[in-house]
Amino acid sequence: MPSNEQRREAAKRKLDRQLENRAARAKRRKQLTVAGSVVGVVVLVGAVVLAVTLTRGGDSESTDAAATSSAAPEPQVAGMMPVGRSQPLPDTVSCTYTPGGTAAKQVNLPQTDGVPTAQENVSVSMDTTQGPIGLSLNATESPCTVNSFASLAGQGYFDATPCHRLTTADSLKVLQCGDPTGSGSGGPGYQYSNEFPTDQYAPSDPALQEPVTYARGTIAMANAGADTNGSQFFLVFGDSQLPPNYTVFGTIDEAGLATLDKIAAAGITGGAQDGAPTLATTLNTVQLDV
Repeated sequence: MPSNEQRREAAKRKLDRQLENRAARAKRRKQLTVAGSVVGVVVLVGAVVLAVTLTRGGDSESTDAAATSSAAPEPQVAGMMPVGRSQPLPDTVSCTYTPGGTAAKQVNLPQTDGVPTAQENVSVSMDTTQGPIGLSLNATESPCTVNSFASLAGQGYFDATPCHRLTTADSLKVLQCGDPTGSGSGGPGYQYSNEFPTDQYAPSDPALQEPVTYARGTIAMANAGADTNGSQFFLVFGDSQLPPNYTVFGTIDEAGLATLDKIAAAGITGGAQDGAPTLATTLNTVQLDV
């Protein structure tokens, strides 16, 4: 039989092992916490880089492209886009278009009073150098945006203008158009406020900084910050993750998606993930189908 001294030594060894195991578990927990924090920072940086790629004005084209190509964002899980408006709009609304920037082409301001909201499928045909792109605009969600786009199209603003930027990153797949200068900073000489989905959030809601999915086939407005919409828009050819700060105003038809897929497959000049498309794409005409 073990003596009392032997039993004490055995108990001491057992206690030492328990303490060592407890210290090892604590160390592992600390390592996991640090790793989780690092991953969070990477995702946040990725979201910031993505948002920069869809701004217009102020920033130079070369700077944005360099930032994206040197630090491609990690894929991230996005939240859900709101499913329509929480409350329907009245039959007509008033829109405010304020002077902003130098007009790339001289145009008249859109109608401001009695803008209808009942049309869900305003059909638009875009003829491009790479193929047709059909659009269906939704005035029930973003009437002032549809009103502006229709006004610009009717005045020939988009005709013979380039689609200056293609982005093919994992979390952002879009073709950006609507700047007659092709520089990424041109506009119609006026600006207006964000609509859906931005206006479905309170201005102080932190969810405005969290990415949601802009689904393949979406049309949305590019901007240079809150309420600076002008004429530049982007066509989403692959599910993309962005904060809900870009006004959605319609969808792209199947023929249009096939055209976009062809442009995307050819890649970007210089082999980057963000820049001028290798297949130079010009909007020959943009016309309302009425």
